[in-house]
Amino acid sequence: MDNGEGGAAGAGGDGSATDNGPRIELHLHLEGAAPPGFIRDLAKRRHVDIGQIFAPDGGYAFRDFAHFLEVYEAAASVLRGPEDYHRLTLAVLEAQAEQGVIYTEAFLCPQFCGGGDVAAWRDYVAAAYDAAALAESRLGTRLRIIATAVRHTGPDAAKRAALCAAETAGAFVTGFGLAGDETAGRPRDFAYAFDMAREAGLGLTAHAGEWDGPSSVRAVLDDLRVTRIGHGVRAIEDTALVARLAADGIVLEVCPGSNIALGVYPGWAAHPVNRLRGAGVPVTLSTDDPPFFRTALGREYARLADAFGWDAATFAAINRTAAGAAFCDAATRADLIKQLEPADE
Repeated sequence: MDNGEGGAAGAGGDGSATDNGPRIELHLHLEGAAPPGFIRDLAKRRHVDIGQIFAPDGGYAFRDFAHFLEVYEAAASVLRGPEDYHRLTLAVLEAQAEQGVIYTEAFLCPQFCGGGDVAAWRDYVAAAYDAAALAESRLGTRLRIIATAVRHTGPDAAKRAALCAAETAGAFVTGFGLAGDETAGRPRDFAYAFDMAREAGLGLTAHAGEWDGPSSVRAVLDDLRVTRIGHGVRAIEDTALVARLAADGIVLEVCPGSNIALGVYPGWAAHPVNRLRGAGVPVTLSTDDPPFFRTALGREYARLADAFGWDAATFAAINRTAAGAAFCDAATRADLIKQLEPADE
């Protein structure tokens, strides 16, 4: 499978003609942002056989979405302890800073970080927090964590993930989400976990409307009462649903390059992000799992500018939408909005 058009090398400069301002990314999987070399070296050092997950050029290789999930979990399997996540978090945030990202929300799964055990999860969160604090002091980029359940592992695992999230909710762990195979089970199966996270004051998001159709978007709205939706792009197939998203201000975490690499849409011009935005749906832009899809945020901006004629003002407006939708405290949001203001000439 073609995992994207070209590599991410040099992508940090892409989009500079249309967007010189700071960027915000709300949909990034921490393990999915691991550079291939990082995973390959770790597996080699530990003598772990993770199978044929790399292409001849060294990037990740997968055939389709189901195989992508297998490759993703194989790569994540070599991350064995908090120290690995400290190193990973720092590497990811260094890459984010190169893309001009001032604020990132990353999905982190308690199931990968201690098997859903609260005490172990605390250690992983502490390691990620230390790395994030270091990156913020050195690079000026910030990180918040969305603790995430994996849908295809079932409701019981989601409840354990929600408990981990609730027990660590605060200034760093600020959200709860649902990822994985969106065709597995029904959103209402996960309502208990989302109720637990809601009571803990966490922001709520769920993947929907990527591999399943508009009904999946409607279901996470009705059954999980999320304020943001990961992807959500297939809502475009239902005019009434698009109107609902616009009227209710439901924010879509749109990842165009991911959708194209996985074959949801055949190319950039066919992607519905421009139509969704034109219909008044609040959209943000993210990369999902950038090394897997051979992309970077700057590359996304450049391709969207080419496809739809978006200019710097368009991207600035999208970043302001992201700041408003971020799962962060009021002081952080105010500071992000200030950073997004154009510099005085």
